[in-house]
Amino acid sequence: LQWLRNPGPQHEKQILLGDMVCFLFITPLATISGWLCLRGAVDHLHFSSRLEAVGLIALTVALFTIYLFWTLVSFRYHCRLYNEWHWTNQRVILIIPKSANVPSSQQSLLGLQPLKRNSKETVV
Repeated sequence: LQWLRNPGPQHEKQILLGDMVCFLFITPLATISGWLCLRGAVDHLHFSSRLEAVGLIALTVALFTIYLFWTLVSFRYHCRLYNEWHWTNQRVILIIPKSANVPSSQQSLLGLQPLKRNSKETVV
């Protein structure tokens, strides 16, 4: 969610939104189409030619192969974008522990006061 709120390139976010819409639209269509093709293949095996049944099975295999290929390529692309963003947008805070031998008045002069941390930051 932090990546989506980041004021970075809008083009990448638009591609992610488009791929999510396509995934939500294509998944039910691919499932129904595959089921109908297999159902037709079973009917053709029982009542008519085997050639049409083999064609429907091949169509189903091609449909799911293309669907899985698109899903994997899209997922890999978005994971790569996220990893690049995560690598270039790291926030690190160095916390220096209080010294036992430094008085508290000197700690404030040295900048050793406790720091407020943001939830997005990493403590080292």
